[in-house]
Amino acid sequence: MAKYLLLLATFLGLSPAPLRAQGNGPAGQGGRAQALGNASVTLGGEVWAIANNPAGLGSLTRPTAGAFLENRYLIASLNVAAAALALPLGLVEPPATGLPARASRGVLGLAAQRWGGKLYNETRLGAAYGYRLGVVSIGGRLDVLQVSLQDLGSRRVLAASLGGQADILPQRLTVGVHLYNLTQARLASYQDERVPTVLRVGLAYRPGKQVLVLVEAEKDVERPAGVKAGLEYLPLPAVAVRLGYASPSQQATGGVGLRAGDFQLDYAAGWHSALGLSQYFSVGWQWGKAATQP
Repeated sequence: MAKYLLLLATFLGLSPAPLRAQGNGPAGQGGRAQALGNASVTLGGEVWAIANNPAGLGSLTRPTAGAFLENRYLIASLNVAAAALALPLGLVEPPATGLPARASRGVLGLAAQRWGGKLYNETRLGAAYGYRLGVVSIGGRLDVLQVSLQDLGSRRVLAASLGGQADILPQRLTVGVHLYNLTQARLASYQDERVPTVLRVGLAYRPGKQVLVLVEAEKDVERPAGVKAGLEYLPLPAVAVRLGYASPSQQATGGVGLRAGDFQLDYAAGWHSALGLSQYFSVGWQWGKAATQP
């Protein structure tokens, strides 16, 4: 019964912290993003940009697949499972001065996610596209979101999102913006229940090759604004140590990342003073060689 009450409170926003239903809002994915307090609107070049900001897909140059698992507050009914696939299109243009390599026709992303248990669950299928042009990247995503409540049936809606990233100072300072559910999709006519519309704006600063500092603001149109921040340090080229904090969920986070050949492994843990421990794990795999243009 306690698990059901916590689940219901989470869904209705009545829990000790302003928590959002997982599929309804822009759910952060990937162990890296979660370890950084989900300050992920400026992150790119990885498959989880599909969920965090599709504009970040534009920097990928090799096919990449990923799997993500989340256990929130050690309660099985709040588990998240997600899978993602990113496919660069066209030939890969080599790096230019201050600019990374890019796929000439952009990057296509596909994603699937399920959150919840038998009483209540959310399933989301999404298609995304990211394209990089010079110092600017743009992207968009379209989701089919299904919300199901035991004995009450389910409801499906479409939610569209747009994102952008720009290098203000190449390899130093990046700004990112992401608008989730710009169409304000409606789940039910009763009390005009809608999928949250959320705007996120952030900055990423690299004072050196080993350090990344992230700051992000998040505003749900029906909730107070929140702030998220993250710090990533690379003691070795293949090892990352991360810390973060997110005021919307009142959660402190931390984690580690390890790159082993074509594989990327990321683990994160979050602590909420009232609800306890959450854990996150993701694995990414790149394969093949980029078809470069001369």
